[in-house]
Amino acid sequence: MAFPYEGHHILGHLVPCSQQETSSKSTFVNGMSRKDPKLATANNFFSGLNIPRNTRNRVGSNTTMPPNGGMNPPHIHRRATEILLVLDGTLHVGVVTSNPDNHLITKVLSPGDVFVYPTGLVHFQFHVAKTNAVAIAALSSQNPGVITIANAVFGSNPPINPDVLTKAFQLGKNVVSTLQKQLGGNK
Repeated sequence: MAFPYEGHHILGHLVPCSQQETSSKSTFVNGMSRKDPKLATANNFFSGLNIPRNTRNRVGSNTTMPPNGGMNPPHIHRRATEILLVLDGTLHVGVVTSNPDNHLITKVLSPGDVFVYPTGLVHFQFHVAKTNAVAIAALSSQNPGVITIANAVFGSNPPINPDVLTKAFQLGKNVVSTLQKQLGGNK
């Protein structure tokens, strides 16, 4: 969650406007329309974080992670630090320091554990337990930017020349081609 420095009510920065509500009475924060704090009501907030969401996707993650292998794949936030609080389950988390060391720092988190990912560093979460996991992540910016590494590299559109990826990752052309097909780089 980001806090504005101008002393405005934070409520106005948290409550997004619907299409119908966007007007001269709304403000824009990082290009997003936000409701005038004087017009916010309890109905602008939501409940339901306790309800498991659909995790049947390639990486098996959403608000909740399925047992044994759900993950938030390696990614970065170029404009935000992230803090992760585990509420339920067990997550193997990690962050990689920057060049030239590229040192991997990992930890297995249990309920009540917290991990902080500095701005711009590659990091991930991987669910390692046989029960569901629930974690809350907060970011230091309303517009943190997210770049999922595999999607950006192998799923770019248009695709990166396979010769570049073959040499950069020291992989065979067939492996690069398969990854590009799986992640959408050969559209």
